[in-house]
Amino acid sequence: MIGRVNHIAIAVPDLSSATATYRDTLGAKVSQPQPLREHGVTVVFVELANTKVELLEPLGETSPIAAFLEKNPAGGMHHICYEVDDILAARDRLQAAGARILGDGTPKLGAHGKPVVFLHPKDFTGTLVELEQV
Repeated sequence: MIGRVNHIAIAVPDLSSATATYRDTLGAKVSQPQPLREHGVTVVFVELANTKVELLEPLGETSPIAAFLEKNPAGGMHHICYEVDDILAARDRLQAAGARILGDGTPKLGAHGKPVVFLHPKDFTGTLVELEQV
């Protein structure tokens, strides 16, 4: 059901500083910051040959990653995103198997303009999983 890794997301307390580290220290190509109001984050993508790294910064006080950064003030891995061919079929199959979809289960548009859903980390060995339709 799942395809390739689309991206690995890292929550950061300071997006400008994290972007500079990846761009200037590691020599990576990085995108411009993109606010995603519906998700409560601003993101930058570090583009690699085989996948992407998504750097996430809270967008407002009610951001879903604010609590994560309170527990991990220096930041850290937040989630991993896998590609799927059909987001609704994947969601339905997972729910039938007992997996919990976060929110009301309705896919939202992600940073790439494609539908995404998030899976509860307690159902996936402590890792928040994002599925993105390709």
